Formats: sequence, C-alpha cells, structure tokens
Amino acid sequence: MHELAVTQSILEIANQHAAQAGAVRVTNLYLVIGQLSSIVDDSIQFYWDIVSRGTLCEGAALHFERIPAGLRCLDCGTSYTLPGELIACPHCQSIRAQVTQGEEFRLDSIDIETAEEDGDNVRDELTP
Repeated sequence: MHELAVTQSILEIANQHAAQAGAVRVTNLYLVIGQLSSIVDDSIQFYWDIVSRGTLCEGAALHFERIPAGLRCLDCGTSYTLPGELIACPHCQSIRAQVTQGEEFRLDSIDIETAEEDGDNVRDELTP
C-alpha cells in the first residue's frame, strides 16, 4: 500500500517541475528503481492512472529503469552485482558486504509540452 503514497509524491514533484517550466502537459516520466527497493512497477502504474486524473500529468507514460543491486565485500573489497538472491562474495565467500547500489528510487526526468512548442517534447532533467 505504500506505493500509493510514493505515487502521490511522484505526482507532486512532476506537477511542481512542470508548472515551473510552463508546461501545458506532462507526456513522460522516467523513474529509476533499484533492485533492492520494495517498489512494484505495476502498483505504481495502477495508482498513477488514478491519482494523475485532472492534472498536468494525466495520460503521461511512466518509464521504469531498474538498477541492479551492487555490493562491495567488506573483507576483500571485491565489488559484485547480485544475480537475484543474496550471495556470498564470489572472490572470498564472505557474507559481510555493503550495498553500493540498488536501493534507489527517484523521478529522474520528465518530458513536457509547452504552449509555444506545438506538441514538441522538452525533457526536464530533475536534480536530486
């Protein structure tokens, strides 16, 4: 159920940036989601279709980029990517590891239309 709150936050951020850029419509949103985050794409899409109604973002397409989980072994320093499940270090078999990537969740950029563009899209890169 936390996807509803997350989706509402995405909408607020996108609407704020779109309004600041003089958008008449948001056409695309690009989301980055780490493998270790608990975010479910289908749930975000489901809630998006509901919460975006009547806003600049209504009808905008969501694009999901999945970031694989990366770990660094705390014993030997080897960096590796998780193939799926949690595994020991492939070099020394240690289970002591630090997550280096894969917990991300962010709205990376949006495409907008402005009144002057006659339907052309302009990408608004968002800064974290």
